[in-house]
Amino acid sequence: MFKKTVTDLLETALIERSDLFLIDFSIDSSNHIKVIIDGDNGVLVEDCMFISRAIEHNLDREEQDFSLEVMSSGATAPLVHNRQYKKNINRTLEVRTNSERIEGILAEATEDAIILKWKVREPKPIGKGKVTVKKEANIAYKDIVEAKVMIKF
Repeated sequence: MFKKTVTDLLETALIERSDLFLIDFSIDSSNHIKVIIDGDNGVLVEDCMFISRAIEHNLDREEQDFSLEVMSSGATAPLVHNRQYKKNINRTLEVRTNSERIEGILAEATEDAIILKWKVREPKPIGKGKVTVKKEANIAYKDIVEAKVMIKF
């Protein structure tokens, strides 16, 4: 009953703020509520406060003892939602599939797949030396084991 109430409150808040979306949600046996969100334009502290208030202000502490933690997805967390890919277009991703690991610029994110582009130095077909070759990979979301944004300084 408690989990359903919290789930309904969370869904209502996310409908009100359609720029935010849920990454993870859990309630453990001691009623510790953990909500991880992301947003199409990132997540501000105010966004976390909005979700927190939407849940906490509609629960009765006299009825249920609980703790609440609302946080953003984090810069180094793997991408798990298709909307996260769209907001990271033109950033460098490291994508791992069952057969390979590719690091490249996220050029496009469609409904079913992503397109990564990168450059690599390869031996010249004729003669000595190397030449820079542009590569591209179309990777379906279902084939992605893990994808992370590479933070460059």
